[in-house]
Amino acid sequence: MDTNLAAGGARLTGPRSVFTAEHEAFRDTVRRFYDKHVVPHHRQWERDGIVPRELWRQAGEAGILCPMLAEEHGGAGADFGYSAIVIEEIARTNCTGPGFPLHSDIVVPYIEDLARPERKREWLPGMARGEIIGAIAMTEPGMGSDLKAMRTTAKREGDHYVINGSKTFISNGQLADLVIVCAKTDPTAGRKGISLICVPAGTPGFTKGRNLEKIGLHAQDTSELFFEDVRVPVENLLGEENKGFSYLIRNLPQERLVIAVRAAMGMEVMLEKTVQYAKERQAFGQPVIDFQHNRFKLADAKAQAAMYRVFADHCLALHLRGELTVELAATAKLMGAEMQNRLFDDFLQIHGGYGYMAEYEIGRAWADARVGRIYGGSSEIMREIIGRTL
Repeated sequence: MDTNLAAGGARLTGPRSVFTAEHEAFRDTVRRFYDKHVVPHHRQWERDGIVPRELWRQAGEAGILCPMLAEEHGGAGADFGYSAIVIEEIARTNCTGPGFPLHSDIVVPYIEDLARPERKREWLPGMARGEIIGAIAMTEPGMGSDLKAMRTTAKREGDHYVINGSKTFISNGQLADLVIVCAKTDPTAGRKGISLICVPAGTPGFTKGRNLEKIGLHAQDTSELFFEDVRVPVENLLGEENKGFSYLIRNLPQERLVIAVRAAMGMEVMLEKTVQYAKERQAFGQPVIDFQHNRFKLADAKAQAAMYRVFADHCLALHLRGELTVELAATAKLMGAEMQNRLFDDFLQIHGGYGYMAEYEIGRAWADARVGRIYGGSSEIMREIIGRTL
């Protein structure tokens, strides 16, 4: 691997100013962890359709989970740059099975910001240690990105909520010990009637369906979840009743930045690997890279990936200052996912028939990247968000 990539992806644009020396020291820790505990086993986990729970505990011991979580709850009290390091190392290795970013950067912030103090003390230290794995359940069958069409309900009965409904496409769904469920506490109010309620695994009436079979992300468990008269204490409510939609909107920029950061590093890594392959692979008596068509495709890819790297780092720097807007996050997510899919398709084509073989990394990366245009808000939704500002 190129030494610049080893230092955090500076191959295309020169030194990156968004990370400090402390960030890069943390990268060394994350890189050693992935190279030792994840990379050698990931192909088997893809066949299994899940990663072992022990990996989460090992990640907790290594300090890789929940870096932004306050020290009083077991985290490091660090900034999002440390989370970005973890995301970049996932992209570097294309080991997409462990759902660490969803857990650390999406689920845990909701609980830290909105849960009652006693629930924070109960859940957050275990989440930092990898003993409690988190998930968030928004999507329902037939609902897609339309949150106001949500049918799952949570009816207040005394000191409990009674939850009924089903969810699908839930990442970390099989392993999850604690799920943030988006439910209608006022079914007549549309988006203004949504609440976020934490449901621990093992609660009577809460069942996990099958581990869904996907065209990519094979090592990442993705499930259907079912709720039948599930009773949870009102203390499990996050924030205020019927304010769930506003909480979701507030946290979506970080979720979309997670996708953008991964796309930026993924493009750099796969470009580097494809260039190396094109130099080694012979066709018609010469290296594949000597054909002008391939060389121009790779030149275009390098220019586009460099341009996106600068923009992604700009968005990351804004987020570290608390200045990333909904519109810019949507732009980063849209352009990153679309560009990554387009370039990966070109890279696979340059690999020829070998690119379609599972043992070649580009084929797996191509399949894994396709969902980037769908989850976290589809590309069409991103265009709607950006379009409203015109």
